[in-house]
Amino acid sequence: MITVINRLTVHGDVPTFEGILKDITAHMSSQPGFLGHRLYRSVRDPRVFVETAQWTDAASHRKAMQADAFQQRVKGLGGLATPEPDLFEIVEEDERV
Repeated sequence: MITVINRLTVHGDVPTFEGILKDITAHMSSQPGFLGHRLYRSVRDPRVFVETAQWTDAASHRKAMQADAFQQRVKGLGGLATPEPDLFEIVEEDERV
């Protein structure tokens, strides 16, 4: 399993950003290999979001991102937010939730 962690700093309209991101998430959640998603918003700076998504493997995530349907949706974020995505794997875990 891999986790995509994407910090997004919104420079445009936040509700518009949230709507576009919701559409992207709905699309990605139907792709093979997608396991789950969370969206966090900074308490200190409400224009900063962190999105996490779990995928079975990096290849599934890469394939989903290369699809035209994803590319068309993500274009809408262009002037609204600056993304800082990366792929991570678990090194250590102590989950009590």
